[in-house]
Amino acid sequence: MTKQNKNIIILGLVLFVVLIATYANHFNNGFHFDDSHTIVDNVHIRNIKNIPAFFSDPKMFSTDKLHWGLRPIVSTTLAVDYWLGNGLNPFYFHLDTFIWYVLLCVLLFFIYKNLLNQAFQHPWVSYIALIAVAWFALHTANAETINYIISRSDVLSTFFIVSSFLIYVVFPHKRKWFLYAIPAVIGVFAKETVLVLIIILFFYIILFEHKLSIISIFKAKNFKIILNTILKVLPLLIVVMATQVYTLSRAIATPGITNPIGYYILTQSYVWVHYFIAFFLPMNLSADTDWTVIQNIFDERIIIGLIFVTLLVVAIFKTSAKNETKPIAFGLIWFSAALLPTSIAPFAEITNDHRMFFPFIGLSLSVVTYLGLWLIKIEKQITANNKYQILIVAGILTVLALNVYGVYQRNKIWKDEESLWLDVTIKSPLNGRGLMNYGLTQMGKGNYAAADTYFQKASASLPYYYTLYINIGILKGATNKPQEADENFKKAIVYSPNTFDSYVFYARYLKQVNRVTEARLMAEKALQINPYSLMALNILMSVYNEQGLWDKLQQTASQTLAITPNDLEAQKYLEAGKKHVQVIELSNQQVKKPSARTAADYLNLSLTYYNQQNYDKCIEACKQAIKLKPDYADAYSNMGAAYNMLKQWDKGFEACTAALKIDPDHKLAKGNLAWAKSQLPKK
Repeated sequence: MTKQNKNIIILGLVLFVVLIATYANHFNNGFHFDDSHTIVDNVHIRNIKNIPAFFSDPKMFSTDKLHWGLRPIVSTTLAVDYWLGNGLNPFYFHLDTFIWYVLLCVLLFFIYKNLLNQAFQHPWVSYIALIAVAWFALHTANAETINYIISRSDVLSTFFIVSSFLIYVVFPHKRKWFLYAIPAVIGVFAKETVLVLIIILFFYIILFEHKLSIISIFKAKNFKIILNTILKVLPLLIVVMATQVYTLSRAIATPGITNPIGYYILTQSYVWVHYFIAFFLPMNLSADTDWTVIQNIFDERIIIGLIFVTLLVVAIFKTSAKNETKPIAFGLIWFSAALLPTSIAPFAEITNDHRMFFPFIGLSLSVVTYLGLWLIKIEKQITANNKYQILIVAGILTVLALNVYGVYQRNKIWKDEESLWLDVTIKSPLNGRGLMNYGLTQMGKGNYAAADTYFQKASASLPYYYTLYINIGILKGATNKPQEADENFKKAIVYSPNTFDSYVFYARYLKQVNRVTEARLMAEKALQINPYSLMALNILMSVYNEQGLWDKLQQTASQTLAITPNDLEAQKYLEAGKKHVQVIELSNQQVKKPSARTAADYLNLSLTYYNQQNYDKCIEACKQAIKLKPDYADAYSNMGAAYNMLKQWDKGFEACTAALKIDPDHKLAKGNLAWAKSQLPKK
């Protein structure tokens, strides 16, 4: 092993340690945004036996009908994470994404080194490649992808694209076996961006194998070469397209065009400027921006964007002319090609900071190659003067250190829903969805006045957003405003009649206020739309149990157990349906048994009473639990919730305070304490 190889291995290990340290504060960050319907509420990932079905049933990807599609590789890894963590333990989900990220960075080193070696020969090539990898690996913007668990689709698809490209480049004599196509096909099952690989391969062959410049493509004498190149990438195109057709044909979700295509594409030119600048200055990153389509072709932002795209094309043409600068041209092509899918299709979000992940692979290569070639030109001055060497090393370390700091800070922002959406409201104040989501975090804490303020702000920019009206309905129900609660739940149904959320949350509210028959109708409608909704199933089991509809209770309990076989509540309801005896009576019978007189039994009984709106008996069951276990925070919390429902705010305050003395982080107790506090002055 040469000295240089030893140095590269040592530096690579140092980079690995730094990368771990950089992301050390992210492994226990929470689930966010689309994680809710693809992970948290998705019952299918809770059973590892569902993995084969992920490849054929689009409903298993999400609980949201608008996201029913095939991304089975993503679902498979999520199911494994759930299995390893024995539940929704975010550590295992983040660890999985991080491992894929590290493996991707390893592959990138070999790609960068290979491309640079084809362009020019120099002892610094390996170091230049490693610096490019380090810049990408530690880039602040990548924290937006690594922290957002469902964005693992970006990491996975990029990993398989890079794997396919590396196999093609490193093993040219094995191409006849089409081994390079295997990772590409797998990548299609992670995300639809794999088609970009065809563009990347085409230009790789032109630039590095045929040694042509981009301008040469348009010369008649090179027609046969271009045709030959097309024939070389055609088999991969056919295989990837066939796989893509399969995944799209299975998809049920059909999101419509939400933005005018022409103006959307023009706006994307300015978005490209934003992404390019963010590579050097990754500041003001936002999980959900408030950018909108620019509908004036003479807007200065569109003019700036078009000028940038023009300069980008010119740079690609110029740098493709010389062998040593071909990696710069290729990196810029990679950057542009990777942005095409989200620039041509009119997505609802004009820009998303996690979209920079895949394109920045190319930009890292271009920028570091340019700097590397400049340093090679002044190599003699560098080797002759220690000050230059110190300055160069200091410059590299400064850039990497600033990115490390940025990642560490973004990890803090992504810690929980409250910190994330507060950051969004500050950086994207016109984003109605961000305002709503921050309001949700306040409602969860029992800070209803603040929640109402943010919901009202959100309604100004999202007057027809059904999810917003669901949340307002929940808020009005919690603050004892039944008429307003009804109005907002009904608005949600009107604005989105084919989504189950509106019906199921309305059903839950109706059940809480003892409008049982109406609750049943809403829950049944929700279940028709989404037969996997556990909330709808639980509401119906409770209603059927209360109304003595034993056959329906058995059927619904069996349906629930088919989805979650170990659901204890469903097992109780199934037994109740068979015996024609309400669950509340079964619970009483069990508590009467000497062997079952545990604090947990009384706590479960209190929950049953609470769900039946029998708050006095709920409180009594909690007291029995506390007798057996004086430091039972859950029992005090349940008692506080029951007192609040009885409007005995002082007792609710006292019980929740006791719960928090035992467990200061008890979320339910915090919420109920805040509710009691807000009502005490009104007595």
